[in-house]
Amino acid sequence: MARTLIRGGHVLTMDDAVGDLPTGDVLVEDGVIAAVAPSLDVTDAEVIDASGHLVLPGLVDTHRHTWQSLVRGICGDWTLGDYYFGIRLAISPAYTADDVRLGNRVGALDALNAGVTTLLDFSHCNNTPDHSDGAVLGLRDTGIRAAFCYGFFESSPEASLFGGHDARLKDFHRIADTYFPTNDGLLTLGVSLSELFGLPWERTVAELAAARERRALIVNHTGCVWGSVLTGGIRELDALGLLGPDMVHVHCNALDDGEWDALVASGGKVSISVETELNMGMGRPVFERCRRHGPAPTLSADVISLNSGDLWHEMRFGLGFTRWEATEATNLANAMPETVTTTAREALRWTTVNAADALGLGDRIGSLTPGKRADLQLVGGPAIEQHPRIDPYATLVFQTTAADVRTVLVDGRVVKRDGALTGVDTAGLAAEADTAADAILGRVRDAGRALPGTPPGAFEALEPIARGWHQEARRAAGIE
Repeated sequence: MARTLIRGGHVLTMDDAVGDLPTGDVLVEDGVIAAVAPSLDVTDAEVIDASGHLVLPGLVDTHRHTWQSLVRGICGDWTLGDYYFGIRLAISPAYTADDVRLGNRVGALDALNAGVTTLLDFSHCNNTPDHSDGAVLGLRDTGIRAAFCYGFFESSPEASLFGGHDARLKDFHRIADTYFPTNDGLLTLGVSLSELFGLPWERTVAELAAARERRALIVNHTGCVWGSVLTGGIRELDALGLLGPDMVHVHCNALDDGEWDALVASGGKVSISVETELNMGMGRPVFERCRRHGPAPTLSADVISLNSGDLWHEMRFGLGFTRWEATEATNLANAMPETVTTTAREALRWTTVNAADALGLGDRIGSLTPGKRADLQLVGGPAIEQHPRIDPYATLVFQTTAADVRTVLVDGRVVKRDGALTGVDTAGLAAEADTAADAILGRVRDAGRALPGTPPGAFEALEPIARGWHQEARRAAGIE
């Protein structure tokens, strides 16, 4: 039996029944948290000295386009329309299958380095079956825990390398058979829906049917394009009985109260991408809507072509935004708030307990509960920004960076130790990523594409087609 004892840290279990231990030990046996206590009398285990560190669950990201790690930051000054035309329709077609594998590897290691032990990989660069394989293998290469959510999006609608939608459905089932025969390993199976009303309605229904045939997690970009039917569909899905607790709805900024009521009644989950939404003009992150309607908020890094893969940033921005939103009316009435509405500990729940539940993994991860898998991290040590540490939750949310994540375990295996990823030539990997990025952007230029290449009235140009498919859905749902 492989045993590891994490000794003498300040343990934040995120389990109300177990509580927090200002000084405590965590025993891991064969990848499982066996015990959490102030002191454990264990002699036959590898010891990780956690003194001076915070010990807490690994973070969980509920929506990340991991493949975009090879074009990190390119969207810094792009709108959502720029992103759609520049990334989805220009850069994505220039990716090879090897690029997708490398992008997922770089992105997953970036996540692990920042203490993100689980992510939902919204994989929509599956340009050929080889790309699909590359995406899965890139995650598997790193030892991260992930929901691999197969995307059916066609990045080259006028010159597909894949074939029709039926070919994509067939490939999804091939991926399921090849890599997910039991669906209970580090990688679990999901489906990333094509944007609703971005394709004929019967294809959306077919994607949902394929996902549910395989009992796969479902993720969908929801209500994030204002003034358009694109990314809508909550009412139509509800009328047809197609919503469910197996769905993660990302963004949700433009939903009305009736759509929120339907989402909540279905048991659906909500993923908030604070940096993307604030920077790309998608509207207010929906923390207040979650509070009003009931879903537990979760966070996502979303597009690594814009954002950091570091969920500490997302927590910080999210907490700042929701506190501002709660006090805006008070300020505009020429007064000051008397209380803080959302705590740092609640923000940490967004990326631990809440997020694990959203991915259907709450029985496995999300808290340091005996019997769960040992996905955890040690944060702190000698770093100056970690001292003095008066409030551990405030230190984590407001003071922590990826550099402060010293040691990370996934399923009981050490993937980062003493500040360095284990078994990874980071300098060599960075050089490989730089070379791949140059080649990708070179192929974009060779194809005669200027970036971002957004046509005037970007979404308006798509609207007539989308409205036709919207009407098709309403007829199918019996909605006049």
